[in-house]
Amino acid sequence: MRKILKFLKPRTAAVFAIIVVLVLQAYCDLSLPSYTSDIVNVGIQQGGVDTHIPKMIATEDMEKLLLFVPQDKHDTVLNAYEADNKKYEKETYILKEGVLKDEEKKENLEDILGKPMLLVFGIESGEVQGNTDMSNMEGSAFPAEGANVLDALKMLPEGERLAMIEQMSEQIDNMPGMMLEQASTLYIRDAYKNIGVDADKLQSDYILLTGLKMLGLAALGMMASVLAGLLASRTAASTGRDLRSGVFKKVVGFSNGEFDKFSTASLITRSTNDIQQIQMVTVMILRMVLYAPIIGVGGVFKALNTNVSMSWIIVLGVIMISLLVFTLFLVAMPKFKTLQRLVDRLNLVMREILTGLMVIRAFSTEKHEEERFDKANKDLTRTMLFANRAMTIMMPTMMLIMNGISVLIIWVGANGISEGQMQVGDMMAFIQYTMQIIMSFLMICMISIMLPRAAVSADRVDEILTSSTLICDPEKPKKLPENGKGVVEFDHVSFRYPGAEEDVLHDISFVTEPGKTTAFIGSTGSGKSTLINLIPRFYDVTEGAIRIDGVDIREISQHDLRAKLGYVPQKGVLFSGTIESNILYGNADGTEKEMKEAAKVAQAADFIEEKAEQYNSPIAQGGTNVSGGQKQRLSIARAVANHPDIFIFDDSFSALDYKTDVTLRRALKEYTADSVVLIVAQRISTILHADQIIVLDEGEIAGAGTHKELLRTCEIYRQIAMSQLSEEEIAKDLGKEETGHE
Repeated sequence: MRKILKFLKPRTAAVFAIIVVLVLQAYCDLSLPSYTSDIVNVGIQQGGVDTHIPKMIATEDMEKLLLFVPQDKHDTVLNAYEADNKKYEKETYILKEGVLKDEEKKENLEDILGKPMLLVFGIESGEVQGNTDMSNMEGSAFPAEGANVLDALKMLPEGERLAMIEQMSEQIDNMPGMMLEQASTLYIRDAYKNIGVDADKLQSDYILLTGLKMLGLAALGMMASVLAGLLASRTAASTGRDLRSGVFKKVVGFSNGEFDKFSTASLITRSTNDIQQIQMVTVMILRMVLYAPIIGVGGVFKALNTNVSMSWIIVLGVIMISLLVFTLFLVAMPKFKTLQRLVDRLNLVMREILTGLMVIRAFSTEKHEEERFDKANKDLTRTMLFANRAMTIMMPTMMLIMNGISVLIIWVGANGISEGQMQVGDMMAFIQYTMQIIMSFLMICMISIMLPRAAVSADRVDEILTSSTLICDPEKPKKLPENGKGVVEFDHVSFRYPGAEEDVLHDISFVTEPGKTTAFIGSTGSGKSTLINLIPRFYDVTEGAIRIDGVDIREISQHDLRAKLGYVPQKGVLFSGTIESNILYGNADGTEKEMKEAAKVAQAADFIEEKAEQYNSPIAQGGTNVSGGQKQRLSIARAVANHPDIFIFDDSFSALDYKTDVTLRRALKEYTADSVVLIVAQRISTILHADQIIVLDEGEIAGAGTHKELLRTCEIYRQIAMSQLSEEEIAKDLGKEETGHE
């Protein structure tokens, strides 16, 4: 997780923007259940009455309420209203603007008018009057028979009226608070009807307005969700792009030592599959992991505001989900950690089979390779199936827990509704908030299952990005002399591979000058190619120094160094494109004349011009549509077109027939008259006319000189010559040398 967050660091501004959008989305999502509750509680059950004090009330109804209000509170009530004789059918008191916005005034009025409204409603509905014994009350002012309690209260002296109110209050003192609130809204609804307000329209208007608010919030939440998804996808895609670019640039700068450490199959997997895993999890983190705590915390806050008594259900649901996920983690986590290693293994096997297909067919080992691939494939499939089965077990169990929690909320909530402790809408809102809280935990748990594999991928990618390259440019690189010709000097050079115990090359010293050809020959494993690879700094020397025009190549930038070189590898490498693009690969600004001249020197012009499209002929990936000899000649033409001061041929003539070899070397000798030429060869015929031949044996120089000198002075060279040349040719060369000495 820490590595993934590290990769996201350059996108801090985008992440902050996503968080802002997610907060907006969470606000919309968390507001919808409360509006649903309002529609059920206020719109349906309370007939659209959304306050616990009347906004407007007839004067006669106000007088009835004041009968139950203590005398010292009358002014408080009347000061909150203002008289209106025109707007409604009867003389009316209208609540002053701003009273409902002032919480202190509003709560004070609710406390003063709450019980009087219930008493008046109870008396007028007959529930209180039927239980009140008025026959025991004495007083000359008592009204005539048939009068109701309100009429009696108006006529009674203050003391008797207060006593009667106290008696009636005892009937409602034990009523649950929720029932008291519902009863007060019924009184307010009747009071509105009394002044000519259309109660049905009031209800439908409230439901319609609340519904429109819900639609607006839903639309805003949808836009926030789409925007968050878009930003998350763009951020993850940008992160993946930067990682691929970073890995590619790092790998391009690798020395051969790093390539020995990281296999090609592993590098491909890290650049594709691993970064894809990181990109996918990044989207999940930005879209779900950041959203989950916002919606979870908000849901808890909203649920507790709805009903505190059922908060234990939320805790129970979270504990059950946590136990399930913890169990799955213990079982499935080890498997997730092995997935990427198995993907590496499958890629390696597939790469070996595809690149070695001709050899496999030649030796009829298709069955063996099929079994090898099948084993790697089945190992990966088995592990992946185990992880997927764990996910399939998790989801139904999660749904069972969520549905069980819903049933439990309904059970507990129904009892609360029956006892008048909560309303139906509150229970519905609590269910939705609880589901949102549980879903937030579910989202985190789901992403947590994906994180281990992504974490492994992030470690593998970071291993590439943070790996130290053995060969680096100096902080203040020197420049090669402008008038330099490319003199190459090996000064007591020794080299051993990283981690090896013995030198591959030991105490190598020689100098080669422009216009001269230096060749290297020796048995297999003697260090010829290793020596050549030290010049372009594919490896760095362990001891000694290599100088070009007197400057140590470690003090030059790699770009400046390699600009001096024309390198032709042992195995010709071509790139998909055309013949022209391959020849001018190192000289993008080269002219057509330069291209054709290079092809002519490399003896490639004949077979190129025989093709229908000539230099525009396509080259397949890896040069698979040309022969080995043609591939080598095109590689040589590429080096020639770069106009280097130093030519390096690493056994680059092995695929050529003798006639082409002779013609090509003659053309090269003429073209490279002012250049340094270094040739690694297995065939003596290729280097017969070299100005200097260096014989390597087990990493040391066994002899140096011309062909004829070495035949006489170097036993190892003589043995190589005897294995390739006839006795007459050797005797002839030795005889001429002896005659020359005479």
